[in-house]
Amino acid sequence: MRNWMLRHPVRFMLYYAWFYLCFFFLLERAVPTPRLILHCALDDVIPFCKYAIVPYCLWFVWIGATLVYFLLRAPREEFWRLCLPLFAGMTLSLLFCAVVPNGVYLRPRAVPGDDVFAWAVRLLYRSDTATNVFPSIHVFNAVTLDMAFQRSSLFADRRGGRVRAAARVLDVSIILSTLLLKQHSVLDATAGLVLALVLDWLAARWWPLFTQPTRRPLPERL
Repeated sequence: MRNWMLRHPVRFMLYYAWFYLCFFFLLERAVPTPRLILHCALDDVIPFCKYAIVPYCLWFVWIGATLVYFLLRAPREEFWRLCLPLFAGMTLSLLFCAVVPNGVYLRPRAVPGDDVFAWAVRLLYRSDTATNVFPSIHVFNAVTLDMAFQRSSLFADRRGGRVRAAARVLDVSIILSTLLLKQHSVLDATAGLVLALVLDWLAARWWPLFTQPTRRPLPERL
């Protein structure tokens, strides 16, 4: 399995995307009512902002664009160094939601305005339920992608510093958008951050073993 993944990274990403989407939509249908409701005092202090829909939606493009860019431009080791914690964390998040159905009741009763931002937020609320939020996959992915950009050899020079800074601004905006849109609680956003840091720490120690070629057994002597 490992050797197949190393030889076919594009197929691996496509198969995982299919697995993730099927698992996610199955949870959305199978668990309409969460058992664990997440809320803390900080959630009541954070205001609702419809303009946060922009970085929130950019998250979808950001993931795919980053994976393709790292696959085409970065050393293959850096690509897998990103993929391993990214896909592991997304899978663990879905598994936790399957075992402990959770959600938030933070959304405003009505989204004010008739502009494109208000329309997009209302569309998001209709298409995406406020369930299966802990830990926040939006936050987890944003932090994992940001760490990949900050350590990549592609952006080690002065010009790359601007790319790293732009990536940091976008990733922080994505994290804040989850709270400003009332899609996530501070609790599950924090859980997504912690999960990203833990899996990145583990990947730093284990990924070299993953990328080392498998030794074939020596043929037996007659």
